[in-house]
Amino acid sequence: MHGDSRGWRACLLAGAVFAVCMAGTTLPTPLYGLYQERFDFSELTVTVVYAVYAFGVIGVLLLAGNASDAVGRRPVLWWGLVCSAASAVCFLLASALGWLYVGRLLSGLSAGLFTGAGSAYVIELAPRGSPRGTLVATAANMGGLGCGPLLAGVLAQYADRPLYLPFAVHLALVVISAAVLLRLPETVRERRPLSTVRPQRPSLPPRVRPVFGPAATASFVGFALFGVFTSVSPSFLAQSLDVHNHAVSGLVVALAFFSSTAGQLAVGRVGVPRSLPLGCTLLLAGLALLAGALYWDLLPLVVLSAVVGGTGQGLSFRAALAAVAQVSDDDKRAAVISALFVVAYAGISVPVIGVGLLVAPLGLEGAGLVFIACMALLVSTAGLYLQRRPVPEPGGAG
Repeated sequence: MHGDSRGWRACLLAGAVFAVCMAGTTLPTPLYGLYQERFDFSELTVTVVYAVYAFGVIGVLLLAGNASDAVGRRPVLWWGLVCSAASAVCFLLASALGWLYVGRLLSGLSAGLFTGAGSAYVIELAPRGSPRGTLVATAANMGGLGCGPLLAGVLAQYADRPLYLPFAVHLALVVISAAVLLRLPETVRERRPLSTVRPQRPSLPPRVRPVFGPAATASFVGFALFGVFTSVSPSFLAQSLDVHNHAVSGLVVALAFFSSTAGQLAVGRVGVPRSLPLGCTLLLAGLALLAGALYWDLLPLVVLSAVVGGTGQGLSFRAALAAVAQVSDDDKRAAVISALFVVAYAGISVPVIGVGLLVAPLGLEGAGLVFIACMALLVSTAGLYLQRRPVPEPGGAG
């Protein structure tokens, strides 16, 4: 019992460190409007600055996604905290647009380093055999992403120096996290030199492809919806709904991530075969609500879209991970999961930049409606396929 208590304490502390790092990646979300005023750049530039983050994540996942299996969890997490701190410093020093690009790239590197290593570390620190370690890792990941815009929005709205204080607070939290990590144990027993780490090339064996296609499509749409919420929704709230309260903007984005956490936790009860098509249905409903919000300029529909779409994203993505892992051979599983993450993070970047390109000729509402139509077509196709050919339950017959 005493050992379990120590294990849970270490697991929760590691989860807190994970959450701090992920919060830093979404911290600038409610502040982009202020940066636009300060540096005088377009909506397209906002989406590109945001998307640079995804390129950093994808690069790390491909080049060093399995590094912690070799050198240990803690060294990789140390580097993740270093990148997170460096990102905060870039935003604190930002005197021109270039600082934002570098800060977002470093933020992406930190998220890429933590995504795999942090999840594995939290799960491994939990008492042996407990499924709750996975829940802690999920809550730390998505909960941290949700806390970032909420923290920045509240500080920007109700405290002085809105472009400095959120990053100063985050930098202090990173320093505290480093002190916490210093006291946590390593979980990888047999470590190898960094030179043994090889890039993970995405790989799709033939038996995986029928499941991977619809699962990856749902993941792409879910992450694309998050990308739009975290890049251009504050601009829409300000320009179309006359909502200039940064705390409200941050809360709307946070609701999407918190709802995703709830959706991921529900997969265990709903089951993987039902979670994927149900997630697609909720994503479609979230897109429809967002379309209504854009067309009628209604804040309640934006909030509902965040909650419904976020829940759908959580259901579909966790189920997608379980489904592709289930049908993958042991020696190919890491490569297949890496491919799924690459598709998912492409969803954060490519459609978001597309929205930015369409803003000038169509306006923010028009660009958003085109995005919604494209994503609705994708997720409807995936959902119909999954209704006809449901994926197997993990552990069941494949």
